[in-house]
Amino acid sequence: MARGTLRIYLGAAPGVGKTYAMLSEAHRRAERGTDCVVAFVEHHHRPRTEVMLHGLEQVPRRELEYRGGTFTEMDVDAVLRRAPRVALVDELAHTNVPGSRNTKRWQDVEELLAAGIDVISTVNIQHLESLGDVVESITGVRQRETVPDEVVRRADQIELVDMSPQALRRRMAHGNIYKPDKVDAALSNYFRPGNLTALRELALLWVADRVDAYLTEYRSEHHVSAIWGSRERIVVGLTGGPEGRTLIRRAARLAEKGAGGEVMAVYISRSDGLTAASPKELALQRTLVEDLGGTFHHVVGDDIPAALLDFARGVNATQIVLGVSRRRSWQYVFGPGVGATVARESGPDLDVHLITHAEAGKGRGLPVVRGARLGRTRVISGWLAGVLGPGLLTWLLNSAVPDVGLANDMLLFLSLTVAAALLGGLLPALASAVVGSLLLNWFFTPPVHTLTIADPQNIVAIVVFVGVAVAVASVVDLAARRTHQAARLRAESEILSFLAGNVLRGETGLEELLERVRETFGMESVALLERTGDKAPWTCAGSVGPRPAVTPDDADVDVAVGDHMALSLRGRVLPAADRRVLAAFATQAAVVVDRQRLKGEADRAEELAEGNRIRTALLAAVSHDLRTPLAGIKAAVTSLRSDDVEWSEGDEAELLEAIEEGADRLDQLVGNLLDMSRLQTGTVTPVLRETDLDEVVPMALGGVPEDSVELDIPETLPMVHVDRGLLERAVANVVENAVKHSPPGEKVLVSASVLGDRVEVRVVDRGPGVPDEAKERIFEPFQRYGDSPRGVGVGLGLAVARGFTEAVRGTVHAEDTPGGGLTMVLSVPMASERLDQPAVPAAAGS
Repeated sequence: MARGTLRIYLGAAPGVGKTYAMLSEAHRRAERGTDCVVAFVEHHHRPRTEVMLHGLEQVPRRELEYRGGTFTEMDVDAVLRRAPRVALVDELAHTNVPGSRNTKRWQDVEELLAAGIDVISTVNIQHLESLGDVVESITGVRQRETVPDEVVRRADQIELVDMSPQALRRRMAHGNIYKPDKVDAALSNYFRPGNLTALRELALLWVADRVDAYLTEYRSEHHVSAIWGSRERIVVGLTGGPEGRTLIRRAARLAEKGAGGEVMAVYISRSDGLTAASPKELALQRTLVEDLGGTFHHVVGDDIPAALLDFARGVNATQIVLGVSRRRSWQYVFGPGVGATVARESGPDLDVHLITHAEAGKGRGLPVVRGARLGRTRVISGWLAGVLGPGLLTWLLNSAVPDVGLANDMLLFLSLTVAAALLGGLLPALASAVVGSLLLNWFFTPPVHTLTIADPQNIVAIVVFVGVAVAVASVVDLAARRTHQAARLRAESEILSFLAGNVLRGETGLEELLERVRETFGMESVALLERTGDKAPWTCAGSVGPRPAVTPDDADVDVAVGDHMALSLRGRVLPAADRRVLAAFATQAAVVVDRQRLKGEADRAEELAEGNRIRTALLAAVSHDLRTPLAGIKAAVTSLRSDDVEWSEGDEAELLEAIEEGADRLDQLVGNLLDMSRLQTGTVTPVLRETDLDEVVPMALGGVPEDSVELDIPETLPMVHVDRGLLERAVANVVENAVKHSPPGEKVLVSASVLGDRVEVRVVDRGPGVPDEAKERIFEPFQRYGDSPRGVGVGLGLAVARGFTEAVRGTVHAEDTPGGGLTMVLSVPMASERLDQPAVPAAAGS
């Protein structure tokens, strides 16, 4: 019997319409005469989904008893007996009730497929086993019901049911997914726009990878070698040279120009294992390409152009990025090079980009250390070639190849002089010229074995020989000195560019700058010293390294900055040429110190201005808001003490109630003023300990009417690490503010949930709300938004709430309530030991 086919509708989140799409497909097949039954579909009381079940045959479910309750699951045996052509099985990742035929529903589906029944099913991206950790980091919820990725990958057809986060939230707000009493909590937690966007991206990428696998499989089965440019895939050919980073960045920019572009860097090594690539450079390039979202590949091949093209065609690439050859001009006589060969043989379906870079045409030799002149090894080699080389050459010419002629003898000695110049510079070359001329005169110039020269032409030849040797040696030495100077100037320009960049970026890290000085000049320690007058003692403004200098006299090198500041270095004496750059560092260090002091003065001035503003606002509040309840208390007391009026018991009770309300109002206002004062003076010292939210939040509701707040604090929430008293005051102020602005008869919802490593308390009201531009302003002291009447407070409640929340390492911000209103979100850190979080219920799976 042939195995049945599996079709899966994949969604990014519950409610996108997977079950609806599956039922629509069933109706289409039934209309074409296909025997199609519903093996298990859960409509979750969604009217539109429930309507779609009408007209389709449903196999009765199996009832199971578990822990005193009755549950229904798919009856696999009944479906097998019915033997339809197509069976609809919803929620592929569902875990069956204990006592069922199989543990997981996907195992039930495997039985139906093995029996030759085609199955149509649904699953959400968060239920794939490999994505469990990723989904938990996004949503803060660990999925308990999962399905192995391989089960979904083996599906004959996967169809993505997509919906934008905004549309899904609107569907949720309209009550099309969950019941109305669960909508607010869902929108504020799992169904946040950021969560939905991230889950949607996961689903799109997963399906795109599956499409790539289908395409690769098809091309392999049909032996398709031509490139199909379904999307831009850019292959970067690396040699291990420093130009590789330039090529990778250029390829990344090319990939960004097209949607879905992909960068693949490839290094091709020979099969014999010999390579000129730098392992350190290749490691840096691997890290760079991975940071840019690409992949790194290592391929073995003796024919580099052919191996590169085979790799590009194998991954269905559309472009190849190569660097211009580093070979010198004369090296092209050995062949056209990799770039030209790849461009010639790439064909019309593969574009080749040759990118210029700083290493083009410089050759493939090992780089010389920047700033170094001829090393000790080269100088010693030059002296050996200049002094011992002529003697060895004389012995060879006398014993092995005598009588080659004076002209040839001079050319051979001249070649030794040139070699000595190339290796050791001027002095070894001069020594070679002197020794060579003496040996030529003694052994090869008639009369031999004397220092006299009989033929005037030989005198001219020897003079020319010495002149050429000296000229060549001078040129080599000059080139070495110019190289050293150029390297030094380049290093200086880089340092000055770094300093200029610091100025432009406004960086003010003194210790970082001093550390850069220490590393640049290889010193033991660096200190910036200053004093207030010519005879005042030196003080240290900043230092790095052990044993910094206490005075400029203790330093090995010191550079004065103005009259009362000096940069002092200990370690070694620097040459005069280094002092120019050191002076630039010293000037920048002085600028950093001045900038830090100016910033400190500006901060103090801002604090004073803020204090003045608060004092002014406080006077305004005291002048009105505190006098209003005092006036009410005074009037009520005066009335009670009046002998002219005889008050009834009801009137007296009403006046006493007014006095009590005024006193409570005064107590609240004074309490907020004192709290704000503590925050401004920095005297709030939190005592952090592990606390349960269900013990804190109810205590914070004492200042509001009992029927004005609805609590939703799960008992399974983990403990939080806070100061209980401060958090209670913060929640109390936020709740009182929400109750104050809620319409009559509308309760304020106070709920809590876990998000990552924090716990959020959400206070939801249905009041007029606050526009986005004012959401931060309402947390400033003495701010009352909109048309709040005088007498409702001095505008300190939310400011105190934010201050206390931040004191316990938490945050508080305002969000719009879906459907109208304002939601205050208090986020506090979770305790170190996190409790297991409940999974999203199975009802959310469609």
